[in-house]
Amino acid sequence: MTDFNPSIDDFAALLEESFVQNDLYEGAVVKGTVVAIEKDLAVIDVGLKVEGRVPLKEFGAKGRDGEMGVGDEVEVYLERVENALGEAVLSREKARREESWVRLEVAFEANEKVNGQIFNQVKGGFTVDLDGAVAFLPRSQVDIRPVRDVTPLMHTPQPFQILKMDKRRGNIVVSRRVVLEETRAEQRSELVQSLEEGHTVEGVVKNITDYGAFVDLGGIDGLLHVTDIAWRRINHPSEVLSIGQTVKVQIIRVNQETHRISLGMKQLETDPWDGIEAKYPIEAKFTGRVTNITDYGAFVELEPGIEGLIHVSEMSWTKKNVHPGKIVSTSQEVEVMILEVDPVKRRISLGLKQTLQNPWDAFAEQFPIGTEVEGEVKNKTEFGLFIGLDGDVDGMVHLSDLDWNRPGEQVIEEFKKGDMVKAVVLDVDVDKERISLGIKQLSGDP
Repeated sequence: MTDFNPSIDDFAALLEESFVQNDLYEGAVVKGTVVAIEKDLAVIDVGLKVEGRVPLKEFGAKGRDGEMGVGDEVEVYLERVENALGEAVLSREKARREESWVRLEVAFEANEKVNGQIFNQVKGGFTVDLDGAVAFLPRSQVDIRPVRDVTPLMHTPQPFQILKMDKRRGNIVVSRRVVLEETRAEQRSELVQSLEEGHTVEGVVKNITDYGAFVDLGGIDGLLHVTDIAWRRINHPSEVLSIGQTVKVQIIRVNQETHRISLGMKQLETDPWDGIEAKYPIEAKFTGRVTNITDYGAFVELEPGIEGLIHVSEMSWTKKNVHPGKIVSTSQEVEVMILEVDPVKRRISLGLKQTLQNPWDAFAEQFPIGTEVEGEVKNKTEFGLFIGLDGDVDGMVHLSDLDWNRPGEQVIEEFKKGDMVKAVVLDVDVDKERISLGIKQLSGDP
């Protein structure tokens, strides 16, 4: 057996090999074996003919509780192969951080949630421990709505979504809000699918607007439109509802894509329009209350949920082209006649003037043809004089009926507006609402 006598070249090769080996391990997580426990330190052999010491507390509960023993295999971060004492510089904390980064990068790529704990408040947000790696949680990403006190959320394990990772800078940005929004969306989707059109549910009035009320059905809101609150006219939902009130509603429509839910309250009551024609026969008279006045007429409530329209042309026999507000006022009780009922379009046409006697009929009864009447000159036109008569009606004296001998164009100049004149009734046409008068007939036909 010959002695091994390495040459200088062999020695250089061995040295180079050890350097390569060292380069491979330095700055990486390596496996080591616990060879001894000294007070609060674990002596670890990482297989490089050198040992390192790591505080037991770095191994978490296992190290603190004395469960760690000689022979245990552990992963540590090798910072340097040798320090001044000839020992390896090892760190369990850095190993944990390295392991965490690898796991977190996988989760980030797969868009998976990660678990962590909020442990400190910093400028603009909070720091989160993601099992060894420290992440930043911006204040805006804590919750769906701004949270005043984050204390109850601190040191509690909970899921986060990684928004950004930059290993070079050691930056991780996470969000709790994204997780909450996803959970909420899932819950909403489940809730929407469980709701069926036609079902009656209970909800709480959450918000009131001009066009309706939003009702919370237990995690999802539905819109109760103002026209679906009651069969009768409601100008503003606050007349009937208040925030916080519990209401029974029927689900009218559910849009599975947009998660929009339409609700109704009136649908839970009997439709007052059922059998409407029998209830309101044509030409029958009823008393109602004026609810709304427009340029084209006035709406009258006959009973809760049933309104009819008095068209402007059916308001008065004599007041033509007058705004309905000059004839009736809101909340006034009026007697009306049913003119038409359309149950399909849910329309009732009413007449106000029909409840009063036609003034031309009344005039014809009171002043038969040949009767002498007196009135004020209301107007002068190229074809005659208009004279105001009893019952708010006008009669007309044609130019040819002013004088037996002289031309009417000449005679009309003798009359002026406001003059009181006498005349004879020549004709009354009730349908055309015309009364013909004569002045020359007062002296008889020569």
